[in-house]
Amino acid sequence: MTEGKRVLVRSGGDLASAVVQKLYRCGFEIVICELEHPRMVRRTVSFSNAVYEGDFEVEGIRAVHVKDAKDISLYLKQKLIPVVTDSEKKIIEVYKPDVFIDATLSKKQVTYNKEYMSIVIGLGPEIVAGKDADIVIETCRGHDLGRLIFEGVAKPNTSIPGFIDGFAKERVLRAPCDGKIESLKKIGDMVDKDEIILRVNEMPVRSQISGVIRGLIHPSVVVTKGLKIGDVDPRGSSDYCFTISDKGRNIAGGVLEAILLLLRH
Repeated sequence: MTEGKRVLVRSGGDLASAVVQKLYRCGFEIVICELEHPRMVRRTVSFSNAVYEGDFEVEGIRAVHVKDAKDISLYLKQKLIPVVTDSEKKIIEVYKPDVFIDATLSKKQVTYNKEYMSIVIGLGPEIVAGKDADIVIETCRGHDLGRLIFEGVAKPNTSIPGFIDGFAKERVLRAPCDGKIESLKKIGDMVDKDEIILRVNEMPVRSQISGVIRGLIHPSVVVTKGLKIGDVDPRGSSDYCFTISDKGRNIAGGVLEAILLLLRH
């Protein structure tokens, strides 16, 4: 294995999966560290969906759920991407990665620094470039999306989704209360404004706009009030539900650039 080619990605959500897809196609070996009950919404473009399905493909690349880190090598030999729900510490001990990418976009205090691995890259706000990570990638939509940050932090999270056809926060479905979900629709379905998409503890969640359901949280997840649980795309193209977004591809390009740059030094 060429030095620098082993990559550990924390999270397998949609933006993380865009990064994984880009790096995998460019010849990097990838392992994803994930929670036992991931809460991503865009499941149809998230490698972490393998946790629920056993295995899952994104744009022709297959990932497989691995519960024990000691089994990682078995799946890497098959050119698969292990989505591992073992502890990150054990994964590192077994896999010995060269590159670490924090792709959680969790807005929480980081649990590592740039000495964590030979190369450390962070996506989005709250990660300090030059201290926590070697390079941080800008994830805020706009002119700087995908830009490499060598010192300081990315732009703060606004909690406002990007505008699509004039809609932003109206696109997002949020849990009206704590509880269990009952899905009445599936990703890729067309819906009308005010149509009920799912229920949380019998409380209906209606779409605020007409469009196609681009994301729904897995029905096994117990949700908390206010949590993002779905996404409606007003453009109405079901193809967009099953392919990586423009934002994801842009960020992935930034990560690839950052790794190649750091490997030269």
